[in-house]
Amino acid sequence: MDSRYLQSFIAVVETGSMADAARRLDITPAAIAARLRALEDELGVPLVRRSGRRVQPTEAGLKIVDRARNVLRDLRDLQAATADGQALGELKLGVFASAMSSLLPAILERLYSRFPTLSVFVAPGSSVELCRSVATHALDAALVVEPQFTLAKTCEFEVLIEEPLVVVAPARPGQRDAHKLLGEEPFIRYDRTVLGGQLADRYLRDQGITPRQRLEVDGLMAIAAMVHRGIGVALLPDWAPMWTAGLAISRIPLPARAPVRRTGLIWSRQGPRAMLAQALLEQARQVCRQPDLWPGAPALDHSGA
Repeated sequence: MDSRYLQSFIAVVETGSMADAARRLDITPAAIAARLRALEDELGVPLVRRSGRRVQPTEAGLKIVDRARNVLRDLRDLQAATADGQALGELKLGVFASAMSSLLPAILERLYSRFPTLSVFVAPGSSVELCRSVATHALDAALVVEPQFTLAKTCEFEVLIEEPLVVVAPARPGQRDAHKLLGEEPFIRYDRTVLGGQLADRYLRDQGITPRQRLEVDGLMAIAAMVHRGIGVALLPDWAPMWTAGLAISRIPLPARAPVRRTGLIWSRQGPRAMLAQALLEQARQVCRQPDLWPGAPALDHSGA
């Protein structure tokens, strides 16, 4: 079986379009269609079907899509091992939403300076989902918010950054009492399906504060932009990129002991890329020690780790 057939099949499934798959692989739509037909002929079943303007996998296609990805990944591992004698392969890394545009680019910059030929597949998702994917070896490692459940025995987790919750309010003179702001001003709630939002919700209930909720949304920068516009106040992790984005917002500490969102790396000790995960961890430590990148959230000291 030609691996290019599998590559084209995966591209079509992920993009939902022959034309988009062709652009991704830099070939013609006719070549994509020909490869799919060849793969279907070889397997003896249809793998995709058209639905309006979209192309969707059939039941048979859905059954093999994950196996096809694994086959391609194994082939890349073999190619890496024979190319330079180092079995780097492809690192499958999960990343939760707010780390995607903040931590990830700086970490990858350092990682590629050490391993220029490394291939990385980045999977977005919630921290809970990503932790489970690492435990089942679907991912090698993941940047996540510290899980609130017991980790699988095959996994390790290390905290990289601690971010206490703070009130984020418009930068204007007036009320600066954190609890009064939360109880009296229109409130933008951080999505309670994510761990940071759950920490905020628990604090409000523990303090007996019933906010005047206007909306509930995921996305720290989106919420900060709404606060900048005067739409309301929010209770958020003290996420450094909010304070370097040029927004007219202010940070107001909580009077009671603030809950802390802990961001870190989870990895599989027994996975085939455990050594790469360790290298990733070291680069992440270095990034999180840089005060210019994280002025609002001092990183932990890992000098003895």
